[in-house]
Parts: sequence; structure tokens; C-alpha cells
Amino acid sequence: MEKYFEGLKQLAITVCDTEGNILDMNQRSADVNSNGQKIVGNNLFGCHPERAAAILKDLLDNEKLNAYTIEKNGVKKLIYQVPWYQEDGSFGGLIEFSLPIPFEMPHYVRQPKN
Repeated sequence: MEKYFEGLKQLAITVCDTEGNILDMNQRSADVNSNGQKIVGNNLFGCHPERAAAILKDLLDNEKLNAYTIEKNGVKKLIYQVPWYQEDGSFGGLIEFSLPIPFEMPHYVRQPKN
């Protein structure tokens, strides 16, 4: 993982390939998901219950984006799972970003300038 991703102490980043194999993760992801151990090489399907694994399979099979919020231990988080593509344009897998967000946060509608 690039050194600047390691410096994001609140943002967990996990990268997997098209089969769900973990290619990379920053230390925050390791702390949140695997007791501080980087589990690069492991498969995501072995780490998730059946319902979540089915969602991941659909995301990988169909190159889909998935975004939702969770609350755990009094912290609200945005989970953003997005396809990534290799230099040749072929589908590479998914990147998951997990970041804490405020329970109440402003929402702004921006209008394009004419």
C-alpha cells in the first residue's frame, strides 16, 4: 500500500482481485478487519458470512459499486466498495473504503455554473 494510504489513520482501505483475493490493505484495514494483521493473500469469501459473500460475488461478477453506512461500537461509517480497473482497462477487482462519518452531517446540492 502506498505510504500516503498508511498515513490515513481513520480510513481503512482494502483491495481485492476479481476472485476476492486480498491484494493489499493499509494498516487501518488490518486493525479493523484482522486484529492488526495484514492478511494479504487471503480470500474475502472466507472472512464474510453467507449474505455478505453473496453481495461481494455479485459486485465482482457484475463490476458493481456498493455504498452503505453501518454503526459499530458507537461509530457510524461509510462503506464504499468500488470496482478498480487495470492499466489495460480490464476489471481488476474491488477497493473498499471504510471511513467514520458524523451521525449528522450537512448535505449540499451544488448547481453547475452556466
